Amino acid sequence: MSSLLREEMQRVLFRPAKERLVEFIEIEEPSHGRHFFCASVAKNKEVQLCIVHCQMSVPLKSASKRSFTKRSCIQECYRRAEIWSLKDLTLIDGRNPDVDDPCFLLHFDEVRTVTAISCSAKYAMVRALVALSDRYCQRSLNLRNFDWPYIKPTSFYSNKGDCAVLSQICFYAINLVCLSMCHVPLDG
Repeated sequence: MSSLLREEMQRVLFRPAKERLVEFIEIEEPSHGRHFFCASVAKNKEVQLCIVHCQMSVPLKSASKRSFTKRSCIQECYRRAEIWSLKDLTLIDGRNPDVDDPCFLLHFDEVRTVTAISCSAKYAMVRALVALSDRYCQRSLNLRNFDWPYIKPTSFYSNKGDCAVLSQICFYAINLVCLSMCHVPLDG
């Protein structure tokens, strides 16, 4: 589902603005509809952060005067409500690293509270923002109150190729142990 959303937002909202959607998470907002916190990179390599509101369906009259049907209006559903530059972000505050809290604070000129739909979404977005800041802004992002192993993984977890090789070795070792424990009758 998220890949379809990514493709649709890229096509409808970001590609016409000559931007590439890098990361997005669904967030909770008080207003009606779905909301997303997005990070995109423009052609001039500027990283923009934005809140996107999406009103997925609009009631339209059908052929019958009494009944209403809901029809998706994808072209008109995505709208950027707030936009910031990553360069203006001074701090990301995770509030409390010891509690499963999907809420975090973005410090620009003003503080913007963002509530992700899950803690894993929160950490995925923060990891993406750290990488974007390192790559495009040439500065490390100021973070507070995060569980650091989830932000900057250790070298054991960072190389997926090494993990795959290690997993295969463990699989073969377990197979050898299982085979050596099997009793094979010798008829001879």
